Amino acid sequence: MADGDDRQATFGSDGSLETDTTPDATGENDFGEEKEANETDGGYSRYVVSSLLQKAVRRSDEEVAAWAAWELARSGYAWNLWDRLNLYVVEDLRAGSDAALAIERYEELATERWEPAEWKGRICAIHAALAATRARSTREASNADAYFSAVAEVRAEARERGEEPAHDFPVGDLEPGGTFDAVFDGHTGEGARRDRGTRFFKTHGARVGPEGEDDQSARWQRLAMLLDDETDYSAAELDRAVEPVDPEDPWGEPATGARGDTGNTGDDDTDSTDENGPDRTGSLTDFSE
Repeated sequence: MADGDDRQATFGSDGSLETDTTPDATGENDFGEEKEANETDGGYSRYVVSSLLQKAVRRSDEEVAAWAAWELARSGYAWNLWDRLNLYVVEDLRAGSDAALAIERYEELATERWEPAEWKGRICAIHAALAATRARSTREASNADAYFSAVAEVRAEARERGEEPAHDFPVGDLEPGGTFDAVFDGHTGEGARRDRGTRFFKTHGARVGPEGEDDQSARWQRLAMLLDDETDYSAAELDRAVEPVDPEDPWGEPATGARGDTGNTGDDDTDSTDENGPDRTGSLTDFSE
């Protein structure tokens, strides 16, 4: 597929748009007239049709989106079509949608296996436009980018004045002992200095949720910890390791009373047996059943 950046529009001295027209986009329009630069076969501006495509997808207008994709593809502007649909993927599509993979596959078929302007290429264009239109549209990524960028400026200006910012990033200062203490494990310099090794990672950093581990995964996790020759885990620590996070407080810690709550998370000689749970060897049967 040709790079759309090679065809960026510029403005002439009279304010008119000037850009190179690809060979595929030349020829006559539907009325038998020689097409002007950036004109589609139907006599429309490809800039307008391209913008229409994304707006129609964003508004879930299937018929208009399908037509706009077809018009661009048949008119020799397939590169513009696929650039616009890929822009939609990152600008307007909800993260994690399967539509992103479908659009990528349709583009591959239309541009690498078949000719974009021919029947199969046009069908792929329509399929991709419909897949995008039927997916859930959201401006979440664009809105997040704009918000975080604005906060960055507010923080910088506040620091220059020697003041606390009126708005801050959601992580604040991101320091050990704070809300996000779990991230300072042995994978970070601060965590390594605090001797936060395997014990801390298993019981703090590796927790998932809020759905938590399923029964099989939780069983494997417990058994792997029990069979660890280098670290002895208490029953409370085994519980903590598989405790799902609270959806209302994903960075909070469960009140299990496990060792490591006070930050002394290095391996120690404390016996792994306590009154609330079985010892290391006795637990194997319990978790293997």
